[in-house]
Amino acid sequence: MILAGDVGGTKCNLAVYRVSAGEYRQIAKRRYESRKFSSFEAVVAKFLSEIPNGTEETGAETIEAAGFGVAGPVIEYRVKATNLPWTVDGAALAAQLATRHIVLLNDLEATAHSLALLSPSEIAILNRGVPAPKATQALIAAGTGLGESILFWNGDRYAVASTEGGHTDFAPRTEREIELLRYMKKGNEYVSVELILSGRGFRTIHEFLDPSVRHPSFTGTEDDAAPEITHLALERKCPVCVETLDLWTVMYGAEAGNLALKSLARGGVWIAGGIALMIRKKMEDGEFFRSFCEKEKLSDMLEQIPFLMVVNEEAPLLGEMSHAVWAECLRT
Repeated sequence: MILAGDVGGTKCNLAVYRVSAGEYRQIAKRRYESRKFSSFEAVVAKFLSEIPNGTEETGAETIEAAGFGVAGPVIEYRVKATNLPWTVDGAALAAQLATRHIVLLNDLEATAHSLALLSPSEIAILNRGVPAPKATQALIAAGTGLGESILFWNGDRYAVASTEGGHTDFAPRTEREIELLRYMKKGNEYVSVELILSGRGFRTIHEFLDPSVRHPSFTGTEDDAAPEITHLALERKCPVCVETLDLWTVMYGAEAGNLALKSLARGGVWIAGGIALMIRKKMEDGEFFRSFCEKEKLSDMLEQIPFLMVVNEEAPLLGEMSHAVWAECLRT
């Protein structure tokens, strides 16, 4: 069996797969709230204890290899999670699972490894463009945080480079965005793009636009407000929410365009993550892609770049599973 785990600031998804002759089948999956556990090893232990009760298919099989995607940089086989008080340690997980075939990946690196496995029904086309074969591709995903990764053709397959692009500086483009930066600087020494282009950014923008309008979710954490704000915006039940979603979406498009230029992603730009799926109707209305293309130079080139949205929420698990299998084959 192959164990895959998607480790995020809000939730951890774990699944086991049976892989044979290039075919794979998921045989068990669980979702856990990350902050209810003191460590990722505790999440894994909980998952393993539940598998026999959840399915008879796993039987007494052992974990042959495992791949884990974590929001944070992988350094010396360890990841200090960006939005959790955890350190995910590859050696500790190898001991816990009794296998030396453990792969640690940045979460967006893991998602990038899934792209070749997705079927047409798991992809939504935001801009068909004119793909350049074997050219560099890029991936961006907003959720609890903001992740970015780059895919380079190595002559045989796409190799993935992880980044921490979400922690680069927010670059405002309009007078209103400049005012938003000034507003955020009052409470933050540094204003990264992730502070805005993540779940917590919706409430920040909403309060910037009109602090007098409050919603029930505002009594919780900043992340808690995102579902309510986006729902009210899509249903057009709150003018401030509509304005919030509009502003958030065009800034997201602008950052995707920045990534496309920095990586020269003429092979295509992918967007993933829970927020894009939550606001899919907004992502498809044209404003996002219009903002993506609005640059001082090379707008014509950006208009030719295919833009694809991953609509399979389990894409990170697929990437972790496939990379674990690939790494196991190399080490065997």
